[in-house]
Amino acid sequence: MEEKELRLEYNTTRGPLKMAEYGRNIQKMVEYLLTIPDKAERTKAAYALVKSMEIVAPEQRDFQDLRRKLWDHLYIISDYRLDVDGPYPPPSREEMELKPQPLHYSANHIRYRHYGRNLQKMIEYVASLDPDHPDRTAMIRTIGNNLKMSYLAWNRETVTDDVIDQQLQELSGGKLSLGDLTLAPSSELLQIVKQKQKMQPDTKAGKKKKKKK
Repeated sequence: MEEKELRLEYNTTRGPLKMAEYGRNIQKMVEYLLTIPDKAERTKAAYALVKSMEIVAPEQRDFQDLRRKLWDHLYIISDYRLDVDGPYPPPSREEMELKPQPLHYSANHIRYRHYGRNLQKMIEYVASLDPDHPDRTAMIRTIGNNLKMSYLAWNRETVTDDVIDQQLQELSGGKLSLGDLTLAPSSELLQIVKQKQKMQPDTKAGKKKKKKK
């Protein structure tokens, strides 16, 4: 009796997987499909293989239009060489390998990052109003108090109204100033800051201490 030589396969000697979620066996089946000379037989085998792909990768069922997605993956695994009469037109390599365009981040410069962009936009809006606008003074006071509160929240130091006024003038390009306006005391604003921080969810609160056995 002739003895057959047992050969072991190692990943280092195998070709790379086209789509790892389907595994090596599915890829081998796809490679076999490419060797079937008769197109009708090849198409019949492709339909059966798509059903196997759905079983092997059940997480794919969460996608809409699952059937089309599986056929697209079949073409990808075959390196776009599979020629069958499938239910959908085969995707092109350029279409599937198209890289998304890079996101363009805002180039707007924030001079004082602890104030954030919203306060800066408020300052720009009030600066654009007519100097005789009836609500202009009230809005400047509101902005000034918000600037002072944000300063205290980040720096935790007492800040004078003169410092806030100077930064307000810088942020508004010299169009806004506190003038004779008096802002709320630091102690009062710090209380508001502490109340806001208490209302924020504490990520550590959900962690329970492990009991010693």
